[in-house]
Amino acid sequence: MKVGIMGGTFDPIHQGHLLAAERAREEAGLEEVWFMPSSTPPHKPNAPKASAEQRLEMVKAAIAGNRHFRAEALEIRRGGTSYTVDTVHELRRQYPGIDFYYIIGADMVQYLPNWVRIDELAGLIKFIGLARPGYSSETGSLPESIRNSVIPASMPQVDISSTMIRQMRKAGKSVRYFVPDPVLFYIEENGLYES
Repeated sequence: MKVGIMGGTFDPIHQGHLLAAERAREEAGLEEVWFMPSSTPPHKPNAPKASAEQRLEMVKAAIAGNRHFRAEALEIRRGGTSYTVDTVHELRRQYPGIDFYYIIGADMVQYLPNWVRIDELAGLIKFIGLARPGYSSETGSLPESIRNSVIPASMPQVDISSTMIRQMRKAGKSVRYFVPDPVLFYIEENGLYES
């Protein structure tokens, strides 16, 4: 079984995340995509605005209607800073019959050489690198060990970010259609990202 891992802060999850997961699933022939909110992301300087539990609940709300999507709380349960290599070792231990693929944007493809224990990680999984505006998904400049682990995938250019959504909420603007309706309802019910 082929499963894609969509890691991230998901603060909040938005339509771009869902579209990226669906494109990766289809292009790489994945049976499922597991959304895995991070506990403390290593490459983001600012802590998430919503709690880990709130971010997990928003993920569950966003993916409820898709039988190919599931929420995975492994990194939240583990707590602390999450490094992908540790997460992948744990996933392979828990689910030995599954081939895991890690879904990333083109911006992260170029940053892969800086990931913790990247050579070890590249030997464990493949990466699906989704095209992203303003970033090259070209792998030619990457070390060969990493280059051979990256599968490029097309992605419609959707310029939505969690940062933008938080800023809009803080400014009192509507974020409807930027996030799925169940996520919007959750954000409003819990007063998330307000000034």
